[in-house]
Formats: sequence, C-alpha cells, structure tokens
Amino acid sequence: MDLDLAQLRALDAAVTAGTLDGAARALHLTPSAISQRLKALEAATGRVLLVRSKPVQVTGSGQPVLRLARQIAMLTADATRDLEVEDGGRPVTVPIAVNADSMATWVLPALAPLAAELAFDLHREDQEHTAALLRDGRVMAAVTAAAEPVPGCSVTRLGGMRYQPMASPAFLDRWFPDGITAEALARAPVVVFDRRDDLQHGYLRRRGVDPVAPPLHHVPASADHVSAVALGLGWGMVPRQQDRPAELVGLDADGAVDVVLYWQQWRLRSPSLDRVAAAVLAAARRELDQA
Repeated sequence: MDLDLAQLRALDAAVTAGTLDGAARALHLTPSAISQRLKALEAATGRVLLVRSKPVQVTGSGQPVLRLARQIAMLTADATRDLEVEDGGRPVTVPIAVNADSMATWVLPALAPLAAELAFDLHREDQEHTAALLRDGRVMAAVTAAAEPVPGCSVTRLGGMRYQPMASPAFLDRWFPDGITAEALARAPVVVFDRRDDLQHGYLRRRGVDPVAPPLHHVPASADHVSAVALGLGWGMVPRQQDRPAELVGLDADGAVDVVLYWQQWRLRSPSLDRVAAAVLAAARRELDQA
C-alpha cells in the first residue's frame, strides 16, 4: 500500500481528539478536509478504519494503521528534534498506559526528569486492561499485568506491587469484634477502586466469601481510595508503595497480594521511547518488589 502521510496524521489526530472536529482543530484544517483524508485512507487500505461515533472508535483493521501512523509520527518527531537542536524543536509526545496505583506512586517521579524534552499522554487504566490500549494502537507503551507480549511489542518484568487488606482501628472494632471471619467479611463494607478492580474481590474469594455479599463503595482515585479506608468507609487493599495514614492496620498477616507488573512497548527504535523505558525500568528497580 502507498499510504499518504497527511492521511495517516488525520487518523492519528481523530483518535487522539476523539472527534473529527477535534482533529480539524489540532491540524488547523476543516472537518470536511479531515473526513476526506480519512475516506481516502480507507479507500487506499480497502478497510473501514474508524467508527464515526463520539468518541470515534478504531476498528480491528484500523489498529495496525493507527500504530503505523503513530510510529511514523514518533520517528518524524525524533528526526525533527535532532535536526533542530538549536531551536529545541517540538517535544515528542509519548502516549503511555499506566495503572492508577503506579501513576500515583512511582511512575510520575520516573518521568519527571524527561518532562522538559518529552510530552506525555498518560492513559489511566487497570493493569489487567492496559495491554488492550497497546493492541489497538492508542499507546506506545504500557505498565501492565500481562506477561505475554502484545504482537509487535517487547516485554520486560518490572517487579511487584504488594497489596495488604487494611482498615481503620474503629472499623475493625465495629465490624470484626470476633476476628476476621467469613461471616464478618460478608457483612463488612468494602472500598474498591472501580468496577474493574478485582483485588478486594479476590481476597474475599480466597476467604470463602461471595464477593457480591458485602456492600461496596467505589472510590476511583488512588489517594482518595486510601483516604476512604482511613475514614472508615470500609476495608480495602492498599499498596505498600503508597503513602498511608499511620493509623491504618492490616486485617490479617496472610492476606497480602503481589501484583506483578511488566513494561510493554512497541518494537520501535526510537531515542525518545528508549529514554522513557530506561527511566521507568530504573524507577521500578528502586520502588517495586523484585523477588
């Protein structure tokens, strides 16, 4: 296929912005021009690449074309940056998928030293689902629980985040006066991150408790999740790496869960992507459990 770079840029911009109007603003074109470029790209590939919903959705056929578009954009930005060293150039944008707890604890400090030269487009997603964003071309790299590499990607083990079931002393006194029993766990409220967060449910299943039995509080932010546990809304799984109120105590010594994380990235020789990978891997060696 002889693909036009302007058409590939239109596809990238449409997915990034979520709408054709947003892509038009980003590329300083009219929505009609964006639509014409996308139709021409679909004609060249012989495939439907986008579902024109709000936001637009990449089709299965569109995923490899989107990956190609973003790979070309990154290599072009790297080359432009090298050619315009004196002018500084436009920062290369690196889209990365990261689970919320990693973003709230160790990933942002790892990326901070690169922020003057690179721009980051961070996508927050559960570690069990970040690989899907790699697969559909929305991101170039991901912190993920998936050990099996996504096609076209390399994978490196980062280490583990250890989660401990914890609660406030007052919560324990109220709901577990006779210890951490299955009967008490079936009644005691639970704080979960969101509806994809299975850590608390997994702990309940291991204790022989139906996860749908206790009432749930959904608190979809890492720091707020810990605060909700400390305030006594319920018990929850708290990562070792996260700052926590001193008064929080563990439910039981054997309840810890290790979530092993991996770094997956496109197999693309890009100086910018290589620098990001090096920073993330160095931080993981310092901050994550390496056993």
